[in-house]
Amino acid sequence: MTPRWPVVLFDFDGTLADTIPLIVASYHHAIGTLGEVADEAEVLSWIGRPLQPVLEERYPGRGAELTDVYRRWNLAHHDDLIRSVQGMPELLAELHDRGARTGVVSSKKAETVRLGLRAVGLDDVIDVVAGQDETEHHKPHPAPLLYAAERLEVAVAECVYVGDATVDVQAARAAGMGAVAVTWGAGEEAALAATGPDAVVADVAGLRGALLHQAGVVGR
Repeated sequence: MTPRWPVVLFDFDGTLADTIPLIVASYHHAIGTLGEVADEAEVLSWIGRPLQPVLEERYPGRGAELTDVYRRWNLAHHDDLIRSVQGMPELLAELHDRGARTGVVSSKKAETVRLGLRAVGLDDVIDVVAGQDETEHHKPHPAPLLYAAERLEVAVAECVYVGDATVDVQAARAAGMGAVAVTWGAGEEAALAATGPDAVVADVAGLRGALLHQAGVVGR
C-alpha cells in the first residue's frame, strides 16, 4: 500500500478527535450565561468556523466576552470530555511509516489544537499545525490549507484535506487539493456528498482505503 497523496492534512474537531460533545457543551455553557439557549442543529452548524466571529454574529457586541467564557469552560473540561477516534492513531502511524507527511488545519488556536493532539496521543505524528492565528482568512477560504502546504514546502496537488464539515471540502477544493469527508463528526452525509469530495467515508477503515492504494495501481 502506498499513499495516494504524499501529504495528508486533517481537520481536528470531529475528524482526528471526537471533540463534538466538548464543543457543544462549551457553547451551551457560554450562551447559557446570557440566559440563552440554542438547539443542537444550530450549535453543530457553528463547528468548523472560528469561535469569536460565530458568537459575535449570534450575539452582537458579546462575542469577545462569550469567547472568554467558552474557552475557560472548555479548557477546564478538555481532557475529561475529549475522546479518541477508534483506529486513528494506527492510521496516522501507518501513513508516516509509508512515507506520507501529516498536518492539522483547524479554525481553533494552534495551542489548543496541540493540547488536543496530546490528549489523544497524536502529537508526535503531526508535521505541521495551522491554527486560527496563522492566516487572516479561514475556511472555507483556502488560506489556512495553503499555509500548511507552504510550511511543508509541497505543491497543493500533493495534498489532501480530510474533514467532517462542508467548509472543509470547500476549502480543499478552493486550494486545489484532494478532499475526503468523514461522517463521524458534525457534518451530515448528504450535505458532505453534495460538496463533491473525492470520497465520503463512515469510519477509519474507509478513510484508510481512501488514502492508500495498492502499489502499482495507476491513478487515484
